[in-house]
Amino acid sequence: MRLPIDRRHWFEIDDQSWFPSFLRERVQAALTILWTLKVPIIQGSSCASLLATRLRSLLGSSLQSYTFVDFCSGGGGPTPFVERNINYRLRGNAAWSRDKKTTDDIELVRLNGAGKEDREAGVDFVLTDIHPHLEAWESAAKKSNHLKYIRSSVDAGDAPRNILALATGDETRQQKKVFRLFSLAFHHFDDPSARRILQNTLETSSGFGIFELQDRSFEGLFTALVLFPSLWAGSWYWFWGDWTHLFWTYVIPVVPFVVVFDGLMSCVRMRDGDEIMKLMEGLQGKEGWRFETGSTMHTWPSGRMTYFVGIKDD
Repeated sequence: MRLPIDRRHWFEIDDQSWFPSFLRERVQAALTILWTLKVPIIQGSSCASLLATRLRSLLGSSLQSYTFVDFCSGGGGPTPFVERNINYRLRGNAAWSRDKKTTDDIELVRLNGAGKEDREAGVDFVLTDIHPHLEAWESAAKKSNHLKYIRSSVDAGDAPRNILALATGDETRQQKKVFRLFSLAFHHFDDPSARRILQNTLETSSGFGIFELQDRSFEGLFTALVLFPSLWAGSWYWFWGDWTHLFWTYVIPVVPFVVVFDGLMSCVRMRDGDEIMKLMEGLQGKEGWRFETGSTMHTWPSGRMTYFVGIKDD
């Protein structure tokens, strides 16, 4: 049931400059777990896997013509897992299996050997942020030849046209089309900033996808509230050995509090497809674009992934 209020750009703790960076890193680590975790019975797949499936469905055979540039990547979020999912799917000779050392259903092992050409096939993903998380990105990029990152600050509202060349150092990569990703990110921007980002996106890309794990509904609020007991129950296992994380989860529960509080505020900040289209009124360069919006359940009974996708017809 939709909340009986219009969108409100209310306060989120993780957005604030005074929020300590070491705590922000722990909050983002918890969010990554929520993206990549698959809970039996109530989830058919992880949220990251669901995002990858939606991209494959929406783009179809054209998927390999894009390079996916993730804006507002934070500590990496779902993008390294989405990259792995999509590229393993593209390689038809790859088998899938759960890595028993992790709860992530996209941490996969390759059971069938492949030739050099197969290993190099696939699509590239690029991590960017206005505040780059280089240590986390370097660690993630070591696990895949198809995961890149830009070391310098990237403003999603003023992204350069040669962004792929910046990521790879190879000017020929710029020949591929750019598909922008905003994963649990777009609701952080107020309307003027969101319009500036959409205008830059229309000018410098051939596609974009806005993916969120909540909506502006009572069910969304309920899902956010459930995150507190979920993190309380599982963090000892997911973060065992990171005593700082466990201290700020169990002794002083700042991490679960911020995740839940910001989750509730995110629901209120959410835009539906019509509201995003209204934001785009008056923007230049919309000709030749088609847009699709929708939602799909990620966690029974109330968690829904919403998406708004734009694709430029060639």
